Amino acid sequence: MAALMKNTGCIFANDSNKTRAKGLIGNIHRLGAKNVIVCNYDAREFPKVIGGFDRVLLDAPCSGTGVIAKDASVKTNKTERDFLMLPHLQKQLLLSAIDSVDHASKTGGYVVYSTCSVTVEENEQVVQYVLNKRPNVKLVETGLAFGKEGFTSYMGKNFDKNMKMTRRYYPHAYNVDGFFVSKFKKTGPSPKSKPGDKEVEKELSELDIDKAPIKETDEDEEDGFGGWDENEDEQYMEKARKNTLKKKGINPKADKTKAEKKTETTNGEASKAETSKEGIEATVDTGKKEGKKEKKKKVTKSK
Repeated sequence: MAALMKNTGCIFANDSNKTRAKGLIGNIHRLGAKNVIVCNYDAREFPKVIGGFDRVLLDAPCSGTGVIAKDASVKTNKTERDFLMLPHLQKQLLLSAIDSVDHASKTGGYVVYSTCSVTVEENEQVVQYVLNKRPNVKLVETGLAFGKEGFTSYMGKNFDKNMKMTRRYYPHAYNVDGFFVSKFKKTGPSPKSKPGDKEVEKELSELDIDKAPIKETDEDEEDGFGGWDENEDEQYMEKARKNTLKKKGINPKADKTKAEKKTETTNGEASKAETSKEGIEATVDTGKKEGKKEKKKKVTKSK
C-alpha cells in the first residue's frame, strides 16, 4: 500500500497483538515505508478513536481453513465454539471498518474484507449480514483477474445477487492458499449509533446462527468445490480386492463368482481342519490320562 501511494499520504497499520505489532514495525523500517503509523487497538474501537479514512483493508482474524496445507495444526486447535465466535467477531469488525470510512472521500470510500478461510459462515454469510445492517454500502467489482465467484446460494441459504462480485481462491484450483476477497463502496453516512454503543452491542450480543434447513436436491450440482465423484475410488478398491485374492492363492483374473466360491470353500475347509485338529488333540489327551490310570492299577497289583 505504501508503494502504491509512493510513500505519500498516511497509512494507519493496526494490530491488536503487541508482539505482532513489533514485527510490523521491523518490516516497515526494512522496506523504507515512511508514511506508516503503527497502532495497537482493538479494531472495533476505531470509529471512536479515529475515522474518516479514504479506504480500509480489513484482514480479519479467521479459522485459517484455507492455510491447512502449510499449517496442519488448524485441524486440531479449532473447536466448534471457534467456528461460532469467529463469524460473530468478523461481523463486528466489518461494521466498524465501514463506519470508519468517509463516504464523501473523492479518492475512496472503499472497504476490502478478506479472510484466509473457505467457510461460507466466515465469508458470504458475514458479507450478507453487513449488507442487511448497513444499507449505505454496496458490493463492487474487486478488479481481480482470476478467482471463482462467491456463492449466491449455498445449502438452502440465499445471498445477495451481487455476491458473485466477491472472489474465492482454492489451493487445488490455483495453487495458492485458500482465500476470500470482497470489496464494498460506501455511498452514504453511517447511522449515529456506532459499534461500541449500547444499541449495537445489544444487537450483536447474540450469535447470528442461521438455522435454515438444508436444501435437499435430487441432482448432484457442480459447485466451486469441484463436485463429488462416487466412482473415483473404484480403481483403488479393485486393486485391493486383487491383492487379497493373490494372498489367498487365487487368480484375480478368474471369474469373480468362481473366485468367491473358491474363497468360501477354502475358508470352509480351513474351519473343518481346525475342528478335526481340535478333536485329535482331545483324543490324545484322553489317551494319555487313561494310560496313567492303567499304570497305577498295575503297580497296585504287584504290591
